Amino acid sequence: MKKRQIASRGSSLAEHPHPVDIYVGSRVRLCRTLKGLSQQKLAQALGLTFQQVQKYERGANRIGASRLFELSQILEVPPSFFFEGAPAKGENASDAVAGLSENGQTPFDSERLFRREILEFVRAYDKISDAAVRKRLFELVKAIGGQFDDN
Repeated sequence: MKKRQIASRGSSLAEHPHPVDIYVGSRVRLCRTLKGLSQQKLAQALGLTFQQVQKYERGANRIGASRLFELSQILEVPPSFFFEGAPAKGENASDAVAGLSENGQTPFDSERLFRREILEFVRAYDKISDAAVRKRLFELVKAIGGQFDDN
């Protein structure tokens, strides 16, 4: 097993990022994208460069506790959001990011979340203030999507 190569003090760059760092970074990217924020806008809110945000999102640089707390406030999620579904010891981060299959279902492809039409749909859905309307729309989309399951 290869050991991780730790860079000089003050830098968290590693030859092989830890799977949890990769996972947390992917959750930052997911949340940032769903909020409609660019890497530049998030970097400005954090007082960083967009390159630093890129490194966080790839897992190349670890995110410290205080920075993670700051991210949770900016992105309006609890700090625990970044760890929900994180890979267990010995588990690959890409498996956790892709999602686990249930009852023979194919694993969820998280990259599909970043398609423009899906992001626009989620943003529009989030703007619906009437909970009953949101629920009816959700049920409608599930019903329409379900008709393609057997094909």
